[in-house]
Amino acid sequence: MKSEIEFASHPGNLCLVRDFVRQFLKPLGFTEVEKDLIVLGLDEACTNVIRYAYHQEPDQLICLVCEQRKSSVVFRLRDFGTQCEPEKLQGRPLDLVQPGGLGIHLIRKAFDKVDYNLKKEGTELVLTKEFPDPSPNS
Repeated sequence: MKSEIEFASHPGNLCLVRDFVRQFLKPLGFTEVEKDLIVLGLDEACTNVIRYAYHQEPDQLICLVCEQRKSSVVFRLRDFGTQCEPEKLQGRPLDLVQPGGLGIHLIRKAFDKVDYNLKKEGTELVLTKEFPDPSPNS
């Protein structure tokens, strides 16, 4: 199963993206807490694209592909803006009490694998979440 959405980099579109991801996740075997965390992680990733790749420009293209695989789901978030340097994406220390800087931690908590692929133009963020192991009693 594969679903794709393209949207402009306006923050008002984030509610559409959250709904799109929720619908994609609906039939899958994640708990509601896991689904919420995935949606929140993708929302944060989209917010980072709007803020850092597109510098708040509201009319730039963002593409999200959601794909169900045998043992995981993969989300590919593509932008065509300013590239980041993946090795510098650390987030602030968790013991530092101040606003902001927690998005990277949230994304890494929501997904099992986080890959930044720098393209000729922009970046593709690939987020992978493994399905829970079926219980041995089933």
